[in-house]
Amino acid sequence: MGSGTRRRHRWAALLGATALAVTGGGALACPASAEPQQVDFATHCVPPPIAGIPPIDGTTTAKIAVDNATPKVGDTVTVTYTVVKPAASNPVDIALPADIMTPTGKVTLGGVQTGDITVAGPKKNDPVPGKGAFPSFSMTGTFTVTTPGAITLSPGDYNIHTSYILELDTPCTVTNPPAPVSETVTATDGGQTNNRAISLGTASGKPGDSVTVTGTNFTPGAAVTLAGRAGAAETADKGTTTANAQGAISGTLTVSDKATTGVVAYEGSAWSDAKGAGPAAYVVIDDTPLPEGSQKVNSSVKAGTLSMTQAGDTVELAAVDYGKGGFSRGSLQTVTVKDFRGGPAGWSLTGKVTDFAGPGGAKIDAAKLGWTPVCATKTGSPSTCQPGSPGSVGSAGATLASTPNGAQTGGEFTVDARLSLNVPAFTPPGTYSGVLTLTLT
Repeated sequence: MGSGTRRRHRWAALLGATALAVTGGGALACPASAEPQQVDFATHCVPPPIAGIPPIDGTTTAKIAVDNATPKVGDTVTVTYTVVKPAASNPVDIALPADIMTPTGKVTLGGVQTGDITVAGPKKNDPVPGKGAFPSFSMTGTFTVTTPGAITLSPGDYNIHTSYILELDTPCTVTNPPAPVSETVTATDGGQTNNRAISLGTASGKPGDSVTVTGTNFTPGAAVTLAGRAGAAETADKGTTTANAQGAISGTLTVSDKATTGVVAYEGSAWSDAKGAGPAAYVVIDDTPLPEGSQKVNSSVKAGTLSMTQAGDTVELAAVDYGKGGFSRGSLQTVTVKDFRGGPAGWSLTGKVTDFAGPGGAKIDAAKLGWTPVCATKTGSPSTCQPGSPGSVGSAGATLASTPNGAQTGGEFTVDARLSLNVPAFTPPGTYSGVLTLTLT
C-alpha cells in the first residue's frame, strides 16, 4: 500500500501439533499505547461583533491523539485534536440548536519536524443554551513524517463557526504559543522516498476564498498541482505552483467547490502516492443565504477505521505418527477484516511464525508451516479481497490476503487458510508449539 494512514493490529496465537491458543490466556488485544496528555493553556477568544462583548481571556483544556505513535519516514499520521473544555462560550442570549457548530484549528509540530497542520471537525454538537458553555469537540487532520526522531504535537489556535440565523465565528488563539506538548511520536527511518509534505494557512473559508498552500521536499523546479479533495476524489478546485531550487512550494488555491474537505499537492498530470502530499484538512463554510421559508438539511458520512477480529483462539492440527511423519493439517480461525476508512488506501494482512518448540529442546523449523489462503468479499464492498499465494509461512512471513489501492476502497472481508505443518519422520513424540502473528496494515 502507499503512504496512507497505517494502522497496525497484531494478534498472536500459539500453534502446535494438536492445538492453537492465544498467548497469555486467550484474550484478543491490540498493543497497549500511552494515553495522550491532557493540557491546559491560556487562550484569547474574540466573540462575533454582533455579540457586543469584549474578548475572552480564559483557559482551554485539550488533548491530541494519533493513530500511529511509531511511524516511519514517509508514513501519514492521522491526528485528532480534542478541545475538552473551550475557553469561549455562547456569546449571545439565543440558545443554539444541535449540529450547527463547525470547528477548525491547527496542531503545532515540534522536535525534529516543525510546522502547523490543519484540523477540522464535523458540524455536530449538542444544543447550547444562551450564554452557555460550548461543548467539547474534536478535529482531525494528517501530516507526513519527513524526519526520523521525536516529533512533538501541541494544540494550536482553533475557531468555532456557528451556522444558525447568521454565520458567526469565534476565533481562539494561544496566548503564549506554543501550548504545552500533548503527544509525542517517535519516527524511524523507513527508507521511503516520498517525503513530500504540505500545510495550509487556514483550515476553513467561504466559497471562493483562497488558501495558502506551502510544502517541502518536492522535485526542484517541478510544476505542482494544487487540488481540492473530497474523500478519495478530486473536486473542481485546482491551481498550480512551481517548486523552487530547494524543493519548497508556496501557492494559493481558490476553493469554491462546497464538497472540498481537504487539499492535496502533486507533481505530474494526476495524483499519485509516489509524488503527492496531503490531504490537509479544509472546510468550506457555506454562507449562501436561504430563500425565505426554507430550511437547509445537512448530513455527513463519518470515516471509520481499519480493524480485524478472529473467530477463535484455538486450532486443532491432526497428529502424525512417530517414524512416519507427514503433514499435520488444520484450518486457521476465520479472520474478519473491516475497512471503513473511506480513503484510497488498500490493506495487507501478513503472517509470520516462530520455530515450533517441543519436549527436551526438540523443535520443528518455522519454514515447515505452510498455508493455502482463501478470502471472500462481502457483497457491495468497493474493494475486492485477493488471497496470498500458497506456500511456506516461516519466520520471514508471507501475505495472507490484501486489497489494492484505488479511487474508492473499503468493505468487509473474511479470510481463511488451510494450514499444514510438515513434521519430519522421526521427530520426538510430544506437543510442539510456535507463535503465529498476523499483522494488518
